Amino acid sequence: MNFITRLSALCLRKTKMQHRHQSSRRPAVPLGSRILTDPSKVFEHNMWDHMQWSQEEEENAKKKAAENSVVKVQWEDQDKYEREASKYWNKFYKTHKNNFFKDRNWLFLEFPEILPEKRRQELKTEERSSEHTRISSTNSFSHKSEMFEEGEKYWKKNDESCSTAVQGYVSKKEQAKTLTDNPQGENCREECDRLESFPGSDATYRILEVGCGAGNSVFPILKTINTPGTFLYCCDFASGAVELVKSHSSYNSAWCSAFVHDVCDDALPYPFPDEILDVILLVFVLSTIHPDRMQRVVNRLAKLLKPGGMLLFRDYGRYDTAQLRFKRGHCLSENFYVRGDGTRVYFFTKDEVWNMFSLAGLTEVQNLVDRRLQVNRKKQVKMQRVWIQSKFQKPLLSLQSPEETTEGHPDR
Repeated sequence: MNFITRLSALCLRKTKMQHRHQSSRRPAVPLGSRILTDPSKVFEHNMWDHMQWSQEEEENAKKKAAENSVVKVQWEDQDKYEREASKYWNKFYKTHKNNFFKDRNWLFLEFPEILPEKRRQELKTEERSSEHTRISSTNSFSHKSEMFEEGEKYWKKNDESCSTAVQGYVSKKEQAKTLTDNPQGENCREECDRLESFPGSDATYRILEVGCGAGNSVFPILKTINTPGTFLYCCDFASGAVELVKSHSSYNSAWCSAFVHDVCDDALPYPFPDEILDVILLVFVLSTIHPDRMQRVVNRLAKLLKPGGMLLFRDYGRYDTAQLRFKRGHCLSENFYVRGDGTRVYFFTKDEVWNMFSLAGLTEVQNLVDRRLQVNRKKQVKMQRVWIQSKFQKPLLSLQSPEETTEGHPDR
């Protein structure tokens, strides 16, 4: 009887924990699973996940943001920060090189969609084979396994629909062949060359990282994917950052193409055709762009995705500690600030993110607020971190009208 009672209690506790991490808005595993249940133990770890703010904390955050936004940066200086944005980022990378940011090895927990299906299966098998020897301080293997299983369910569901829907999708090489067989105009040959001769043209799976910086996502991705037929594009408008990537010992032009690109310049073409990308990674990049230019940037990126392709987004959320720390005189416009080094940052809400990507014709797969408590145990300091994490997919079928898209918003 005692055994049955303990077993029932264990099952009930497990069910409650699963329910705690599963909802229509939050995935089962990504974003961590270290929950602070005893406030007296807050300084036992560096980070606590899924923090809920009290009404008082929310009001205090709004008050601080309002206070540091009263005094705006002079218009002349705002114009300078916009015109010379690349200069400030080049100076940043010249000063810090590749020592400022850590490699983003967390990418594959939060965004398993980065990986081709075959590689996801291989990693899942590797995790299982080494389960008995591996102990993680942040996420158990069972959680990692669940993460991959959730990703597999999603991709299996979409791959099944993709098998029929994409039959009508004409590849770039097929387009080139059609142009050759049925030439129309004197620019036909040039168009064929453009479609067929570009870096990664022979790849079957293509990824673009926008705002690659010094390569803190690039090299973990290259190391993890390690799959023939996969190609990684990465760009940054700071030439110094691109040089850091190209000079890295792990950079290989057979697998990767790093190039300087200003995503705000609509007239500047990408070194590959539209609708060829399986994944676009947009991590802590959109926040550096003036809010008035964000929508056009997202619209252009959406055109690069093939039907069924995914755009993976993570960036600063409204009332993150970084926003509340700004002093008066650093606010450019509402929720948009300039740092002391001249670089800029915007703080999003998930509704703003949803609106931007939906207007670009993409469909929500995930869009949530990631609230964590970051702790400096040495200084006994607590910091409320807020990020937005989202996944949006390009529809396999024709795009919905803006009215239909708006009606589909869960909060409308």
